[in-house]
Parts: sequence; structure tokens; C-alpha cells
Amino acid sequence: MTTRSTKNHCYTIMEVARLTGLPESKLRYYESIGIIEPIERDASSKHRVYSEDNLSALDSIACLSATGMSLNDMREYIQNRHHGAKAAGSQMDLLEKQQQRLAEESRHLKIRQQYVKLKIAYWKAVEENDDAEATRISNRARELVHELKRLGKQ
Repeated sequence: MTTRSTKNHCYTIMEVARLTGLPESKLRYYESIGIIEPIERDASSKHRVYSEDNLSALDSIACLSATGMSLNDMREYIQNRHHGAKAAGSQMDLLEKQQQRLAEESRHLKIRQQYVKLKIAYWKAVEENDDAEATRISNRARELVHELKRLGKQ
């Protein structure tokens, strides 16, 4: 992230997109749905003019977005920031819930990786005309598919 020096500097949407890694379209969308507060407009051009405070909030939002946090949870998290220590419990709850979601995604990813590894081994066994090994691998791959389906229903 680029460092910012002047406290009263204003940024264009293009600059903010570059600094936060959030596309311009996402910045506009987040504003339209209330993830971020309405951005001031330049009096003459009517273009968005982002302040240091806007940029600070957007840095946090970019990090939350990168974790895959839902829009509703991001909105709540950002609103809670204004309540300081009184909102600490709620903030931790939101982050712990996201941590659990990520752990679940990680479990799914590991199973999918196992499946792909098995399919590579399956085709190696087919190539080597090892029918018994191909059948064993195929059966294990089916078990993984069933496990993924079961996890998806939780």
C-alpha cells in the first residue's frame, strides 16, 4: 500500500481504487448500499472526492472484503467502529464467525485437492493398465465427492 503524507489531501476514485485495491465499480457499489458513507462531491465537477478518513475506512473494508466477509457483516463491522470499546464483543463475534467460515472453506478446498490428486493417480493407473488400483482410487474419489456433498449441506 502506498503511504499517504498530507492529512487534508483529497483523492479521486481512481487514486482510491489504486491505493485500496478495490475497483472503482466496487467503491461506487459499496457507497450505494451503505457499506461506506456517501462520499463528498467536488462542487464544480460533481466527481467523488475521498478524504483521508474515507481512505482509512476503505482500507479496512478492503481487508474485510479480501477475507470474503459478507456485505451485511462488513456493514455491521464498519458501523460498530464508531462505538469503540463498547462494540469490541460484537466485532470479535463477527470476526470469529468469519474465521469459522474460512476454516470450513479450507476443509472443502483440502478435500477438492485430494480429489484432484486421486484423479491424477486414477489416470496413471489406467495408463499402466492397473485395473485393481484404478477401481480402488475411483471408489475413494467417490467417497470424497459424498463427503463434499455432506459438508455442503451443513
